[in-house]
Amino acid sequence: MAWDYFRSPSYLRKVNGTVALNNAADISVIVIYFLVVLATGVVAMVRTNRSTVGGFFLAGRSMVWWPIGASLFASNIGSGHFVGIAGTAAAAGIAIGGFEWNALIVVVILGWLFVPIYIKAGVVTMPEYLRKRFGGQRIRIYLSVLSLFLYVFTKISADMFSGAIFIREALGLNIYVAVIALLAITALYTVTGGLAAVIYTDTLQTFIMVIGSFILMGFAFNKVGGYESFQNSYMESIPSVTNNISTECYLPRQDSFHIFRNAITGDLPWPGLVFGLTIQATWYWCTDQVIVQRCLSAKNLSHVKGGCILCGYLKLLPMFLMVFPGMISRILYTDVVACVVPEICEQECEAKVGCSNIAYPKLVVELMPNGLRGLMLSVMLASLMSSLTSIFNSASTLFTMDIYTKIRPRAKEKELMIAGRVFILILIGISIAWIPVVQAAQSGQLFDYIQSITSYLTPPVAAVFMLAIFYKRVNEPGAFFGLMIGLVIGLSRMIAEFAFGTGSCVTPSNCPYIICGIHYLYFGMILFLISCILIVGISLVTKPIDDKHLYRLCWSLRNRTEEREDIDKDEDWADDQDSDSDSEGSEKKPGFCKKALMCFCGLEDKKAPKLTPEEEAELKRQLTDTSEKPLWKNIVNANAIILLCVAVFFHGYFG
Repeated sequence: MAWDYFRSPSYLRKVNGTVALNNAADISVIVIYFLVVLATGVVAMVRTNRSTVGGFFLAGRSMVWWPIGASLFASNIGSGHFVGIAGTAAAAGIAIGGFEWNALIVVVILGWLFVPIYIKAGVVTMPEYLRKRFGGQRIRIYLSVLSLFLYVFTKISADMFSGAIFIREALGLNIYVAVIALLAITALYTVTGGLAAVIYTDTLQTFIMVIGSFILMGFAFNKVGGYESFQNSYMESIPSVTNNISTECYLPRQDSFHIFRNAITGDLPWPGLVFGLTIQATWYWCTDQVIVQRCLSAKNLSHVKGGCILCGYLKLLPMFLMVFPGMISRILYTDVVACVVPEICEQECEAKVGCSNIAYPKLVVELMPNGLRGLMLSVMLASLMSSLTSIFNSASTLFTMDIYTKIRPRAKEKELMIAGRVFILILIGISIAWIPVVQAAQSGQLFDYIQSITSYLTPPVAAVFMLAIFYKRVNEPGAFFGLMIGLVIGLSRMIAEFAFGTGSCVTPSNCPYIICGIHYLYFGMILFLISCILIVGISLVTKPIDDKHLYRLCWSLRNRTEEREDIDKDEDWADDQDSDSDSEGSEKKPGFCKKALMCFCGLEDKKAPKLTPEEEAELKRQLTDTSEKPLWKNIVNANAIILLCVAVFFHGYFG
């Protein structure tokens, strides 16, 4: 059985009797793609300041709105989206598109409510904000560890699984060699270039993703004869072999073309989609390091808001570029994508529970001509690489600023830069080691797997951030014990569900209804409410935090100009920099090889000019400034209103 892991899946192995992606046109497109991405990353790497924490982790806070918006979109849309969303759409219709359109509203909340507080607080990471807001280290360390856990076991694992479907076929290599080669390229400009290189390559990846996906969508709709024919044909896409299996397992849902579904019997009930999903989205878009870090790199608040608006408009596209093509794949390849007999499914895609996850790959391999098939593979690689680079950079930031500085509180800036880069390499090793687990977990539930884990673990975090910003009475004991009790409740559901197994329509799980019967979106709502009650209740019976510690850390005190007194003395790694500068200067000059390596990694010694106290105060004021020019403020506000109106229209039209 171990050898099965290294074989190419049957649905990708041959197209019209020949090996897929084995022609000069496809290979040329892929090679050109890699060269262009690499060149973009190297140019960004060379032109940006990578030798300081602010330069490496926040791109020197010099980014403008359009690369920020493109990077937000590219960081969010991974290859797991192309595989997971298209697969869920093939199985159940357009409701999954509501997950994407919910972001149109939440990105406005991010740019207008959350980021201004983060900027005023002068933070680099989200755990750092909680340390300033509550004091102590236990909340900061817990959130850092939880975030790294979620990165490895949801984001990286899902993207590696879905991306590997295409990678090994394109390269003709064993999957481990293919993945290591891909990770080596992504790590090259992530390790050396920092956030600026990641953002600029993300912008290129977004352009490639949108163009390639639009081309495939055009081919797909042309094949089924337009939108009306597509609607009729989808409702008739029933597999020819069903045996004695219940009709509800293979008939298209009657509400397939509706986003809002029955609150009790719906597979994605509308209250969960409106409220439960918004809780998840608030955690992801407003408190997750991967997303917020891009916003903190902006040169001013207007560029933050402009980037959020651009990202919102781009998030309209997945319904048309992923959901509809996934449903069309079921129409064109019904017996494969919609298979329901476990033996047939295992023969077609090596997964007994269903083959809906191969809907998008099947469409690419079967429908696209030579050259364009290579372009679509590039799209898959773009989505995979943009997600991985974003995760690697943000995980490096979390580890360096929130964990390593506790292990080595007197670490100098160069040591922090090296530690952050080395941690990326360790994370890559963990990702490669996790591949067999991801392969063994193949199922038709990829996107639900990601969302369910998020619903079980993140609502307490969303509750803490929302209350920390909008309710100043919340204190550290309330936040900490709310997080801990919420974690226990979430893990209890998650462990029980995985122990009993999620099952499928043909072979339902034996998990008791009281444990697994509540929809994961409803569970997220309940967990969020419990967490809020715990946090507020415990805070009210314990000592409040004085306002002097909360200036510019919560919404009601955001405009206070008084000097803020930290609850705990900030163990700043920079405190010891000056004392070591003289000893550094006495060291002998490095040799040519070492100097070249340091230059490549952005670690060359650069003597920064000594700033006066007045100059340091002015620099700090600029980094925490949220003022906007009236013209641009009005422009972004007007566009935010338009974006919200667009969101309401699309929800109403497809509701």
